Amino acid sequence: MSKHLERDLEALEREILDQSSRVEEMIAKACQALLERRGDIAAEVAANELQINVREVKIEEECLKILALHQPVAVDLRRTATVLKINTELERIADLAVNIAERTISLAEFPEFEIPDKLERMFNRASEMVRESLDAFVDQNVDAARDVCRRDDEVDEYNRRVIDDLLEVMRSRPELVEAAVHFFSVCRHVERIGDCATNIAEDVIYLVEGEIARHHFENAHYEAH
Repeated sequence: MSKHLERDLEALEREILDQSSRVEEMIAKACQALLERRGDIAAEVAANELQINVREVKIEEECLKILALHQPVAVDLRRTATVLKINTELERIADLAVNIAERTISLAEFPEFEIPDKLERMFNRASEMVRESLDAFVDQNVDAARDVCRRDDEVDEYNRRVIDDLLEVMRSRPELVEAAVHFFSVCRHVERIGDCATNIAEDVIYLVEGEIARHHFENAHYEAH
């Protein structure tokens, strides 16, 4: 590998880690805004969207520049491709944090609606998955990445249980149907954050092993039949 390529890859990875820190902060603030019913914090989350989008475009341009100028192969190609894919997932997570913040602002009209405890635990677990998937990227730790993938089932289970609670609220208190619908959306967004964290973890597996992990289990099931 040339020194110029290594320099550009290191700079690229610093950019993606800086972006990841900003996105993780957005998740934390979106969670705080929701649980504390803080419209001011929710508005702060929404205001950060443009900055994330601008940086996402910049990182993508840097990836494409490396591909065009250096034509990397083997692990260097995987490093570039992995950053490109993680960049997309981080932008999606930021969008989801903004969506949650917007729902939080709408929920200000329903102070009597009690936030399900399971939703907080679901939010925390999805946030942990994001952090751990990015740590796995930094450490190139395949075992940690696979652990993140396994934990996605926990977030999905929390999602089902919270939705059951919300359905019960809608049946017993019709005046809170609108608020429950907002929480349905929040649950879906949190569940999608977990999915994005899983995608990042699968990208780490690809980076280290050269194995495309997405849909691995579905493919195995298909081939068995």
